[in-house]
Amino acid sequence: MNYIINTIAEWNLKRRIKQIEASLNNPFQTQETLLMQLIKAASLTEWGEKYDFSTIETVAQFQERVPVNSYETLFPYIEKMLKGEPDILWHGNILWFAKSSGTTNDKSKFIPVTEESLHDCHYKAGKDLLALYLYYHSRNNRLFSGKVLSIGGSHQISHFNTQARFGDLSAVMTENLPIYYEYIRTPSKKVALMSGWEEKLEAMCEEVMREDVSAIVGVPTWAILLIRKVLEKKGIENNDLSKVWPNLEAFFHGGVNIAPYKAQLRELMPESVAFINIYNASEGFFGIQYRPEREDFLLMIDYGIFYEFLPVAELHNTNPKILTLREVIIGEEYALIISTNGGLWRYMIGDTVKITGNNPFTIIITGRTRLFINAFGEELMIGNAETAIAEASEATGARVKDYTAAPVYFGAESGGAHEWLIEFERHPDSLQHFGEVMDNTLRRVNSDYDAKRSGDMILRKPVITLAPEGTFYEWLKQKNKLGGQNKIPRLSNNRELIEAIKNIFFKTD
Repeated sequence: MNYIINTIAEWNLKRRIKQIEASLNNPFQTQETLLMQLIKAASLTEWGEKYDFSTIETVAQFQERVPVNSYETLFPYIEKMLKGEPDILWHGNILWFAKSSGTTNDKSKFIPVTEESLHDCHYKAGKDLLALYLYYHSRNNRLFSGKVLSIGGSHQISHFNTQARFGDLSAVMTENLPIYYEYIRTPSKKVALMSGWEEKLEAMCEEVMREDVSAIVGVPTWAILLIRKVLEKKGIENNDLSKVWPNLEAFFHGGVNIAPYKAQLRELMPESVAFINIYNASEGFFGIQYRPEREDFLLMIDYGIFYEFLPVAELHNTNPKILTLREVIIGEEYALIISTNGGLWRYMIGDTVKITGNNPFTIIITGRTRLFINAFGEELMIGNAETAIAEASEATGARVKDYTAAPVYFGAESGGAHEWLIEFERHPDSLQHFGEVMDNTLRRVNSDYDAKRSGDMILRKPVITLAPEGTFYEWLKQKNKLGGQNKIPRLSNNRELIEAIKNIFFKTD
């Protein structure tokens, strides 16, 4: 039976490769046709009537007429949808919303999940992920011999409307999957949608450690927690996961940069397990790491998402030139703007990307438009921080579990600095050396940081504060953010977060 399922699945997925290639070979036409389809679908909505979608015939007209939006500017419309009003940003009555806590504050965002975005974006991406894996990565071809372990979140009834529900995107997808997916995934739907993360982790462990898992999908941090608990419960020494899941072939990961966790995961998983990166969010699914020798993402251009690109250099300009796929330049960095079949219009999602190729179009994530430190003109982006943490860890044998950083402002007799609150899985052989490597790496990869560090006049060396074991886990727990796609904000341009954590865990008598 497994052989038959494997053969049928492979045949269907490999057929999709030709469709993917067809869209990639005509990227501009694919994108422009898609935008016109989105506009037509929303022409009779409140938003469509406001901007007279019925008379828009070109991309230029769309850009001239519709402003760039943040979540805050779209929220009055989303709020109407949450209350059950139909035909607001997208046609029909929207019943599902992906809840995202964001990365810079405690305020939740509710992203509409329409039938079109669910099936023509997220589910389609799941199939393409497998198709591209089989085509470019597969070595052992055991993917369909066992079950897919999915580590996701939960959902609950919305407070705005008794029919509408919200939860992590993974939970929304789980709730709406066809029934036959229950035969190929683990844990059970009941366990997957549990709300209490600690109880859920225990229940997941009990179920999944008895299954033949051939692939894992999830955020690296939560995957590590689950795998360790499975190994502990099974009483397996030396982190030999092959004794639990001998057919494990692939780990599909996203949500956070894997670099700080890769060494830990490699110790937990056999070398034969392929690591495949994905670029998805509550707002849509954007990219797949399609070649094993490359770290960049294939930009998926036929998922009901129209892409625009704002040059990072013009991010704070009053009237910036916003580009389409036709106009982007390889090697340049852009803030990503999307219009989607989920009713998001010219929505700046907060990510910055660099174009790495145009045949086909490929990208890497370089940072966040809001996740940065720029207290002294240093423009420290998350990509800089992750590189510095990874290199310092490698140089000192350290293993970083979690961290966050914030500015230390000028004192009466001292310049500014960055404070790094770090929880180590394994401490460096020298904390001083760790800090030096991190500082030198930041100076190498960020010229603005380097200039501010010159002579210690503006920026002093980084201040590293050791966080006790469990600090960040406890903070997430207190904020009711355990599990799913929740994560620690890595960089803050003020001291609110770092002081909040230190006030809880560093109390003095």
